[in-house]
Amino acid sequence: MTKRHLLLILLIAIAVLSSCTTSTPVQETVAKKESGQLAFPPKPDEPHYYFERMIRGNLDILPDDDDGLLKRALTGEKRKAIGFVKPYAIAVRHGRIYVGDAPRRSVMVFDIPAQKFSQIGVEEDDDGHGKLARPMGLDIDKAGNLYVLDASLHQVMVYSEDGKFLRSFGDSTLLYKPAGLAVTPDGTRVYAVDIGGSSSDEHKVVVFDGITGKFLHNLGHRGTGPGEFNLPRDVTIAPDGSIYVVDGGNFRVQKFNKDEKYLSSFGALGRQSGQFSRPKEAAVDSSGNVYVVDAAFGNFQIFNPEGKLLLAIGSRSNTNGPALYSLPAGIAIDDDGRIYVVDQYFTKVDVFRPIDTPEDGGWIGKFSKKADDIYKDSTKQSKAEANIDTSTTTSPSSSTSGSAIPTENAK
Repeated sequence: MTKRHLLLILLIAIAVLSSCTTSTPVQETVAKKESGQLAFPPKPDEPHYYFERMIRGNLDILPDDDDGLLKRALTGEKRKAIGFVKPYAIAVRHGRIYVGDAPRRSVMVFDIPAQKFSQIGVEEDDDGHGKLARPMGLDIDKAGNLYVLDASLHQVMVYSEDGKFLRSFGDSTLLYKPAGLAVTPDGTRVYAVDIGGSSSDEHKVVVFDGITGKFLHNLGHRGTGPGEFNLPRDVTIAPDGSIYVVDGGNFRVQKFNKDEKYLSSFGALGRQSGQFSRPKEAAVDSSGNVYVVDAAFGNFQIFNPEGKLLLAIGSRSNTNGPALYSLPAGIAIDDDGRIYVVDQYFTKVDVFRPIDTPEDGGWIGKFSKKADDIYKDSTKQSKAEANIDTSTTTSPSSSTSGSAIPTENAK
């Protein structure tokens, strides 16, 4: 008799015995199953992206095998689930996903190709450095080094690809209320957004030498004119060196060249496509297209480098599901074109695959689930949350949704 047959017999026996006892049912959140892949935009338009998977914790990327199943069937042991508490910023490189979670005081690392999970910034190193307090902005240089802007420490913390603390720079005299962050590919310049506040004039982007940590200068100041900011939220750098700043309080995205000279802006306050209500983080793909998350619209909008709207993906919703959002925040794009979107309320990361990337292609394709399993992702993590190692907020039940433009979703 094979191990798999023995496992099946044991599981049936356990199920029969369980049916004879009285127990409190576990509340499950099950996504509505759809045939085929969820495409954006939906038919009859030609699709450009497919929803691929949802990540809510470590069990969504860690492998399982017959040995593990058999052990749990015999002993009743449960897999330890480590899920998000309040995720915000996200960065990704070669299928390795970094998500900042302020209540956890760490950056959660989901290495899909290696099928490993870890956390950065949880403990101090031997010299008493490297522990995070409130991670906000994240970015990665071409060497794989991780840069974390900590809002409580008022510092940029730098870690190697394997999570070793390297250095830190900045202080409260330079960074009043830190938010987003970007680093040039070679690591020589770091741009840290200072959101300021209603009672502060510190609405700027602070520029550091990424190697020495030396403060260089500030980009912009409070105002409404070109190159001025009102409650800036994030910054991102395009392949050609252009710098895009999400100017939240002015409801626009401003573009600067690599020498930090103001070039143009796009967006305005409103409920129409191409406008903004509560813009959060931004990202740029290899073609220079700009992706901007809007928490009020419950979506992200895609613009070309000149600021022309190309597509909006997502819907605002009170129930979780693929491309459904209640409080979207972070966004990142890997070099295989996959889009990663964070929702704070639903404590998840949604992953979208461009249509020209094969289902089994790119950095995580060979680890992707079948289409029928995509809608079970939230179920697996919801079951595990009963045994999670810290308190979390249980999200509402899941459903599916197509894409929508801001006009249909703004409040």
